[in-house]
Amino acid sequence: MLALASVIIPTQARGQSGALSGQASMWLLSKPDTAPISQAGLRYIPELALQRPLWDSTAAQLDLSVNTFATGAYGKGRASQYDAGMRLYRAWLNVATHTFETRIGVQRINFGSATLFRPLMWFDRVDPRDPLQLTDGVKGVLARYSLRNNANVWGWALYGNGQPTGWETAATADRTVEYGGRIQAPVPAGELALTYHHRDAELHPATGAAVPEDRFGLDGKWNIGVGIWGEGALVHDSTDSVSLRYQRFWTVGADYTFGIGNGLYVLMEFSRIESSMSPLGAATGVSFSGLSMNYPIGILDRFSAIVYYNWQANQWYRIVTWRRAYDRWAFYLFAFWNPGVLTGLTAQIQSQTFAGRGIELIASFNH
Repeated sequence: MLALASVIIPTQARGQSGALSGQASMWLLSKPDTAPISQAGLRYIPELALQRPLWDSTAAQLDLSVNTFATGAYGKGRASQYDAGMRLYRAWLNVATHTFETRIGVQRINFGSATLFRPLMWFDRVDPRDPLQLTDGVKGVLARYSLRNNANVWGWALYGNGQPTGWETAATADRTVEYGGRIQAPVPAGELALTYHHRDAELHPATGAAVPEDRFGLDGKWNIGVGIWGEGALVHDSTDSVSLRYQRFWTVGADYTFGIGNGLYVLMEFSRIESSMSPLGAATGVSFSGLSMNYPIGILDRFSAIVYYNWQANQWYRIVTWRRAYDRWAFYLFAFWNPGVLTGLTAQIQSQTFAGRGIELIASFNH
């Protein structure tokens, strides 16, 4: 990455522009059943962005950012726990023309049409309830080509990502390359896309043997007065040691803004994840419904709520949020009421921080 950075950071960089920005945040979490102050933390993510024209309509951009944090956890009957650290958050170099771009480094790769339950959440773990939308990046190369009819073609190769990403429960085998691609095209009143990804997963913990895994995705979104979308993924593990070799995950949803007061935005999704011995065979699984509402109260304030329901476990997940935003400052107050231990889809994309009942205050500053 340092060698690539030298391409756009010479001593006298003609036409180069740059900006240093960042986001500082602090939070206090209280769970009455655990402690008056259950968790406190500070985070700062500085970001350096540099741009430089290369030739004709080609330009290069470098983005560097680090995640620095310090947290403390407290509870009745147990010792307090503290953690602090700094890790690379983003580090990528992008070279782009009007129709083609290539990005290399630690970056965020995301796509798909769903919002609350995302079958195509393959390379990030963004929780829709997180107002800061934080997620670690993946190491790799992404290329994207745009056609004149607004269709676009993606291709990527990933290497060196030691931890599971997205919905993965097993890491990718060491010293193996992941690769895939996506084709997205306009259709009447919307767009439709096909996605594929391959990797060798460590699905056999005892031996560490690598198991080939293929993912196939289909998603589309349309605006017919009401916004509607569908998203699905099929994952195939090529091994006889896995009793249920196919995982199916699909979501359908709709949204609409009602002309009530300042405008009430409502989004609904239904999702199901299941396992089977064949792509279309009988399966066991779990179903979730989700409802998200958002209402602006004046210029500075906004109220939102998200509710999930697990049909098999008969469990509700609830969170309401009040936000006050200024030019650089934003304040968020959450109240949540969830099961004591998060499982299934909700546990995949968030920690046990929001398990049980509690309130949280977040303050963020952007410069």
